[in-house]
Amino acid sequence: MHKKSLSERDICTKYITPALKNAGWDILKQIREEVFFTDGRIIVQGSLHTRGTRKRADYILYYKKDIPLAIIEAKANTKGVGSGMQQALEYSEILQIPFVFTSNGDSFVFHDKTNPDEREKEIHLDDFPSPAILWEKYLKFSEINTPKAREIVEQDYYVDDSGMNLRYYQANAVNRTIEAIAKGQNRILLVMATGTGKTYTAFNLIWRLWKTGIKKRILFLADRNALLTQTKNGDFSPFGNDIMHIIKNRKIDKSYQIYFALYQGLTSNEEEKNAYKEFSKDFFDLIVVDECHRGSASEASAWREVLDYFEGATQIGMTATPKETKDISNMDYYGDPVYTYSLKQGIMDGFLAPYKVVRITTNLDEGWRPSAGMLDKFGNEIKDRIYNLKDYDRKMVMDQRTQLIANKITEFLKATDRFSKTIVFCIDIEHAQRMRQALINTNADLVSKHPHYVVKITGDDEVGKRELDNFTDVEERFPVIATTSKMLTTGIDTKMVKLIVLEANIASMTEFKQIVGRGTRIREAEGKLYFTIMDFRKATNLFADPEFDGDPVQIYEPGIDDSPVPPMYPENEEEDLDADNQFGQPEALEFETPPGIQIHEGDPDAEPRKYYVNDVEVSVINQRIQYFGADGRLITESLKDYTRKNIDQNFSSLDVFIQRWTAADKKEVLLAELAEQGILLEALREEIGKEMDDFDLICHIAFDQPALTRKERAEQVRKRNYFEKYSAKAQSVLNALLDKYEQEGITTIEQGSILKVQPINKLGSPVELVRAFGKGKDFENAIKELEKEIYQIA
Repeated sequence: MHKKSLSERDICTKYITPALKNAGWDILKQIREEVFFTDGRIIVQGSLHTRGTRKRADYILYYKKDIPLAIIEAKANTKGVGSGMQQALEYSEILQIPFVFTSNGDSFVFHDKTNPDEREKEIHLDDFPSPAILWEKYLKFSEINTPKAREIVEQDYYVDDSGMNLRYYQANAVNRTIEAIAKGQNRILLVMATGTGKTYTAFNLIWRLWKTGIKKRILFLADRNALLTQTKNGDFSPFGNDIMHIIKNRKIDKSYQIYFALYQGLTSNEEEKNAYKEFSKDFFDLIVVDECHRGSASEASAWREVLDYFEGATQIGMTATPKETKDISNMDYYGDPVYTYSLKQGIMDGFLAPYKVVRITTNLDEGWRPSAGMLDKFGNEIKDRIYNLKDYDRKMVMDQRTQLIANKITEFLKATDRFSKTIVFCIDIEHAQRMRQALINTNADLVSKHPHYVVKITGDDEVGKRELDNFTDVEERFPVIATTSKMLTTGIDTKMVKLIVLEANIASMTEFKQIVGRGTRIREAEGKLYFTIMDFRKATNLFADPEFDGDPVQIYEPGIDDSPVPPMYPENEEEDLDADNQFGQPEALEFETPPGIQIHEGDPDAEPRKYYVNDVEVSVINQRIQYFGADGRLITESLKDYTRKNIDQNFSSLDVFIQRWTAADKKEVLLAELAEQGILLEALREEIGKEMDDFDLICHIAFDQPALTRKERAEQVRKRNYFEKYSAKAQSVLNALLDKYEQEGITTIEQGSILKVQPINKLGSPVELVRAFGKGKDFENAIKELEKEIYQIA
């Protein structure tokens, strides 16, 4: 066998794997081949979606399970020995792997990130380094140079018998944290986007530290009661109940090893009720602070005292949204993150759901001024000034506006799925109540059958809080719509939420990211691969903020005419007290004023807290569409211009494109490649509004060709009557296929199962229909000839 005739897989089997085994690598425990480490970006076009290409490494070599050391990119022998190096280096950056190799079966090219003097060299197949050699090089480079530090980083991971494995970024987070602790770092920050499994990561981290004995007593701090039970009985269950304990009612039992507590459950405004002081200062070796953006890094925080009290313990902060304000700094307290996995990266990897944005602008958004002497519906004279989005429902309540929003939410659900889990974020509890009432009225048909179709879930409402578990349960159908103010912004695992409505003024990037995170979970089996944000407050202007790291796939502002992008919405001048609540207090402590009750604060002539009006005309205006590009950034130019540039980058001329289109055995494969490169044909077709073929859509947009519809192409084929050379049976099949093309497009007739699809299956069995053309190859040739006839006029 000549080496140049071997496939890439043959090169792996016959040359690379033997070289690894000869170097001492254990094929069962240390070598993995063809490792897919991402799920493939979900590409959303209109109501359709598809998966992009998954990233795959030919080999990943591990010192131990989930401790990767090296990556190898293999190529066929017809290519150079180092030809795969750039791709391998790109993957090594994502996977945080220090040693990179390429091979074509002749030798290896070795790229050593730990060696500044000689980064890259060629080595013989017999000279591949052993696991011990690479591990020693890595430890030296990482400055892990004591026996105790080595023991910590070499501790095994938990072996999960359920088959659940760490994703690459979770292993990165654990490994970087373990290494930091091994080197003596005692304040550590991990930043991981909502929905990426911070709790499972924390368990694997704590397991390794607990197994070494370096961390014997551990405190896990969270901000929700539900999270404590969920964590203890879920991801942390391998520890066993005998050593785990949830601290409740400030009652302390010192006989356990792993403790779970609420932030506010350990502290009190009364010194004698500060439960944490019942522990000695050196009781805990490790404290993990979940959602640490909620105040642990604030010097004024009441429960910052807890962390200061246990200052000798290693403290790990975990958050999706590190907070940096004049009062609170996670970075100042914990230091720079040892690892960051962003929302954008999660979406690009296909582990998090992308999202579309529906922006709705009303005629009141730029401001509304009352007429002279105008009274609200409770008889209060309305102060003469211009009220805008910042005032609505905080100072100025307009019944018609509330009803319009409820109508738009309901209209969207009716057009998509009325049982899509939906969260409506409101200004305050009273606003959430009014929104609930408006939504009940617009969905009266379903509410009459299902009383809990719409619920208000806020801290003051016991009925709503009881429905929280049902709302978050994947298998529970009701409630469908939850109105809230702050209670669902963070820490609640809302896996099936498909619609998030922004009816609150959001100036805090931390809060904005947390709200977006309510929809990022993917539930592929249940059909949830993306979600929609409906924005009535211009809050999604925060996408333009440099701090935001995960742009939407689409932004849509429904209305009458296209309009320019609105200016950046100014930050709210009023501090959002609950969002920055340093004490982690429950929402029930918010003070709300029922409608009609006015607060004058000592002065009977003072302005009421809120005005309520019900005779203002409200309508929807403006429309603009934006999309999420292949580079992970928001497309700010028109979709047509963006598509034209992308096509120009891939095809230098119309002739080049036609040649590529004609040569493609399966047009579906070519269209999938175009989608990954940011050419979103389905979305473009929705915008142009024509039943154009994919081919014509590209030619029209990029090369200014006449815009032919599928119907026009099919009619031209029928007029030429090239079917005459076939038998009557074969002609009926080809005519049926042409009808299918006209209705659904070229990719439909390329499918292997097309002969089983109605109405073609009524013409006969697949075997019978193929025989009408001769043999199977003859039928395939007839399909190709039909495609050629369809695209004869270009």
